[in-house]
Amino acid sequence: MNVTAFAKQVPAQLSGISKRFGKTVALNNVSLAIQPGQLVALLGPNGAGKTTAVRLLLGLTRADAGTASVFGLDPREPRNRMRTGAMLQVGKVPETLRVREHIELFRSYYADPLPLAEVMDAAGLNGLEHRLFGELSGGQKQRLLFALAICGNPDLLILDEPTVGLDVDSRRGIWEEIRRFVGKGRSVLLTTHYLEEADSLADRIIVLDHGRIIAEGTPGEIKGRASGKRIRCITAFAVEALRALPFVTSVTREGSTTQILTSNSEAVVRELLARDGSLSNLEVTSAGLEEAFLTLTHNTHTEVA
Repeated sequence: MNVTAFAKQVPAQLSGISKRFGKTVALNNVSLAIQPGQLVALLGPNGAGKTTAVRLLLGLTRADAGTASVFGLDPREPRNRMRTGAMLQVGKVPETLRVREHIELFRSYYADPLPLAEVMDAAGLNGLEHRLFGELSGGQKQRLLFALAICGNPDLLILDEPTVGLDVDSRRGIWEEIRRFVGKGRSVLLTTHYLEEADSLADRIIVLDHGRIIAEGTPGEIKGRASGKRIRCITAFAVEALRALPFVTSVTREGSTTQILTSNSEAVVRELLARDGSLSNLEVTSAGLEEAFLTLTHNTHTEVA
């Protein structure tokens, strides 16, 4: 492939896209582009429109308005599909085929596939070559689906929640393979609920909510939107009472631990100490991507309400 010609192309683009499903607006005038050698992470709450954007770029659904293009052409063009690999949350593969048979079958669809041994190693599947798909664990199945996405040696890789169900070591292994893929000048669109994953891998982050882009930038720029601090503690305060305090942006509680995002940590800590004698395990840290995400989506929900 001519590298110079590839560099002049936009691997994936949505321009003024709107899409409805009945009364539900999945995407509302969304425009985005993925450049060569770039990993774009698409973040958003459930129902934000991430999967619809992915399906449009794969030619699996059509927009009501606007255009979707892959390498400057309709995503349904066979030549584009030969240059695109995808790993989706939904979809089935035959459970009675073995791991090696699945990969060899998918490799046969492409003109210049990766060597079988390279695919097996990249997906961490060595030793599982003869295992039936139906006999694999959830994490092993996920790794096989990743192998099928990369085995065609694509120029564009679309990954929809690729590390769900993986243990920490497997997840980190997939991250390294994604970095290696991008390092070759290829492009990736990643959707994930693991904000650490987006922070670690993405060159650019796009946050969707209610079918609209509400923020876009580098991980550092997105994190900069979360002005303030994160407070973790064990408190007798009810969540709703905490949300009603001045300067509190959001409150979440998991088990006994409460997390508070605030624009004035000193004022909130003073209030907690004054009104909760049982307060313990108090910790104050700078806000990160998770806090920025909560701030952005919370503000959108407030505006809509």
